[in-house]
Amino acid sequence: MRTTSVGVVRIPTKGPGDVAGLLGMIEQGEIDPKAILAILGKTEGNGGVNDFTREYAVAALCTALAPHVGLEPHRVEQRIAFVMSGGTEGVLSPHITVFTRKSIAQAPAGLADKRLSIGMAQTRDFLPEELGRSAQIEETAKAVVSAMADAGITEPKDVHFVQIKCPLLTSDRVEAASARGNTTVTTSAYSSMAYSRGASALGVAVALGEIEEGIRDQDVLRRFELFSKVASTSAGIELIHNVVIVLGNSASSASPFEIGHAVMHDAIDAAAVIEALASVGLKAGSTANTGRELVNIFAKAEASPNGNVRGFRHTMLEDTDISATRHARAAVGGLIGGLAGSGAVYVSGGAEHQGPPGGGPVAAIVRVADDSD
Repeated sequence: MRTTSVGVVRIPTKGPGDVAGLLGMIEQGEIDPKAILAILGKTEGNGGVNDFTREYAVAALCTALAPHVGLEPHRVEQRIAFVMSGGTEGVLSPHITVFTRKSIAQAPAGLADKRLSIGMAQTRDFLPEELGRSAQIEETAKAVVSAMADAGITEPKDVHFVQIKCPLLTSDRVEAASARGNTTVTTSAYSSMAYSRGASALGVAVALGEIEEGIRDQDVLRRFELFSKVASTSAGIELIHNVVIVLGNSASSASPFEIGHAVMHDAIDAAAVIEALASVGLKAGSTANTGRELVNIFAKAEASPNGNVRGFRHTMLEDTDISATRHARAAVGGLIGGLAGSGAVYVSGGAEHQGPPGGGPVAAIVRVADDSD
């Protein structure tokens, strides 16, 4: 098994098309563009079907990176995985997190712990009528297994976060399915985002053995007791397949970073965020020099489907002015930002089958200082 070194850096952005910070780090030699494997970002759009800040951000990044990786801009996505999550409500701050990976001859002496590793895989393109159904679940599960192998992770327990970018339905895609005599899971573009996210999350659960029974089409968005504790899925108009990024710890990694996670049971579950920080040796809000530096936190946010949080009614699901996912991102983003000491955290809305109903996974990445730091 090859030994790899994974790097992670968080870069603030001034807008969806802002690539100055990334290019500056490349020019200064702090990031090797040819080692970039994935970029996860938060953009200041609405997170809905018509949120084109996601596509704009990806286009800007591809154009900026193309000359550095020797590819035409439209081919950069074949080499680098881009996952842009729209919506920076409340104190959430737009930013990108860049992941790099290099093969090295051997691990440094004395490195005993498993360290951060990353793997990537893609599904085949889906037909519109396959979204939100068993085909998407099954293909996603296969891709998760491939991404784990790419990351050098052999045990499901070492997987701490699986980020997936998945497609949604548009009127053109619905019409194309109808023209072939097929029906889609829904004709609503907005509802299709939830179906696609949910099916993708169930694919993660199947791959990691979190669900032992077979999943049927009718289980998606109905049987919410079926979920993954590490899946984070985000739907967008810019693709028609699933991009799968597995983050975990591996003995084959010599990275100076580690990742851990916990599961939030509702939108105000501060204890879970504290647990996630503790899993990587950090205390919430602490500025003490522990030899560990928080890089970023990744989490899902969801409005409780039963209309209340710990017995108290909320109106997120009944507000016609602001969608429930935007409410949830703002609430969870504020909670995590307060405990992490920064609003530049990755909080994605819509947690169908991603953690228990009303909750979601929360993962933390830290940089571990060595003796030379």
